[in-house]
Amino acid sequence: MASTENSEVLMSVQNLKVHFEIEHFQHQGIRDVFISAFTHPVEYLFKQPEYLYVIDNVSFDLRRGMRLGILGVNGSGKTTLCRCLAGMMRAQQGKIISSSEIRAIFDTGTGVLHELTGRENAFLLARMFFPEVKDLKPLVNEAIAFSELGHFIDVPFRQYSKGMQSRLLLSLISAKVTDILILDEVFDGADIFFQEKLANRMKAFIEKAGATIFISHSLDQIRKVCNQIAVMDRGKIIFNGDLEEGIKIYIEMEKRAF
Repeated sequence: MASTENSEVLMSVQNLKVHFEIEHFQHQGIRDVFISAFTHPVEYLFKQPEYLYVIDNVSFDLRRGMRLGILGVNGSGKTTLCRCLAGMMRAQQGKIISSSEIRAIFDTGTGVLHELTGRENAFLLARMFFPEVKDLKPLVNEAIAFSELGHFIDVPFRQYSKGMQSRLLLSLISAKVTDILILDEVFDGADIFFQEKLANRMKAFIEKAGATIFISHSLDQIRKVCNQIAVMDRGKIIFNGDLEEGIKIYIEMEKRAF
């Protein structure tokens, strides 16, 4: 496996922090509120808010050719991090430095109109994914053929199973090379055959250009797609490196969690 250590940096994440204010709901009557306000007025009026850090001082470089798998138990901050990288959320602190083209899928139902057919949705999404492409027909037709949906492509999207949705969206988003591709647990609904087929397509996709950030709870998928692992715990990246070593750390975390 070729090293990406000295390859071009497509994105640099520096000391990223995302927090939410913790609201305390106390079951107090009016009498208790007045007592608190009058006995400790300074503390009552100027009480400092408490914050929950979902992303806590995260830094890493994403280089060309990297297929970075992000592992962590639920609530570790994986999706929040990826939403920040995709420009869908703003961090309170830190920087994301990148001039790269980024495409991201977080949910196979995002951006689709369920009353339209798969084909109509494919063209609708293609306009969003590939605004620089003037003639979308060849690109969309290739993605449809790859998805192997057959006559279901002209069936309303609302009748699609989760696996069929995954087939169409993943075939479409990987139809044209991009700098950075972010996939958050979108393989999980696809059937095993298509997972293998798509993994081969994604491998060829990455070898041509760009990098991928991949979130999945399936270690088999992680092994097929990724060449490096970042392990997250409570908003921090506690490991970033070798694939198998990262998987071992994640497995130990899961054992402790349960």
